[in-house]
Amino acid sequence: MSTTEVQGAARRLGKADIDRVVEIDTAISGQARRGFFENRLAASLAEPAGFISLGYEENGRIQGFALAHMLDGEFGGRHPVAVLDAIGVDSAVRGHGGAHALMKELQTAARGRGAHSVRTQVAWPNEPLMHFLGSAGFRLGTRLVLGRPCAKFAGEMRPGEVESNGEDLSEDRVEVRSLTTDDLPSIIGIDRDITGRDRSTYFKRKVNDVLRKNGVRMSMVAEIDNTPAGFVMARVDYGEFGQAETEAVLDTIGVDREFAGQNVGSVLVSQLLRQLANLRVERVRTIVEWNNAELLAFLDRMGFRPTQNMTLALEL
Repeated sequence: MSTTEVQGAARRLGKADIDRVVEIDTAISGQARRGFFENRLAASLAEPAGFISLGYEENGRIQGFALAHMLDGEFGGRHPVAVLDAIGVDSAVRGHGGAHALMKELQTAARGRGAHSVRTQVAWPNEPLMHFLGSAGFRLGTRLVLGRPCAKFAGEMRPGEVESNGEDLSEDRVEVRSLTTDDLPSIIGIDRDITGRDRSTYFKRKVNDVLRKNGVRMSMVAEIDNTPAGFVMARVDYGEFGQAETEAVLDTIGVDREFAGQNVGSVLVSQLLRQLANLRVERVRTIVEWNNAELLAFLDRMGFRPTQNMTLALEL
């Protein structure tokens, strides 16, 4: 039998598979990420349309896994995409075609959910993973991975603080609070005004994540005169893309055009950074299209810089 012939089959993961998945991943990564896998599997079972959880099975035993989630419009994206979060195969069955079987099944599942592509991130220089993804058809993506520490840089001033000359940097009119389900219509409306699209499904899924507590959610709404002026959605997933350190992900941010120029976005991000730092989260990262000049300029002002992560994409 050739090494490229698949000797097992891919199937959906169930609750009974979690111990074996964690065992395989720990052997590969050198760290236990049980919380990450438990959260992702629970989310997949609760909302099958939003998550893909696959196992590779040989002789009745799970020997590999692939986890992905669906996105439909983060930062104005125009098409649904599947994001590959984690993939791994036990060393004892490498060469049996398990990883490629998982990728094939993932592509089928992603197409069934309307995805136009599969995306992922790879930390430079993870050569084995980059080699596999390249052989599976992935190519260098057009998106940039930016990040920054949650703690302040030396000399950094944020809204709500006072400079040495006594100038108050706060915006007294901007109040920030936790997001609730009642905010969903306002968030969808703000986003529709910005993008010209109705992305209700995307935001309903995000709000459901808040209620399910899939990971630590940090989603907030800014108000001016008791009127929603903007929002930010972030999460702490403890293990996505193989990250070892505690790292948050900024998923999306939006500001009502009516309140443009009133520092709503900077207040939201500053409050997010402050709360993440209080939770002892070390860094926050986000992904932006290379030509989204306005968002890139804003994130630059907020201290975000390019990371060592590369984005890859596989068109479906």
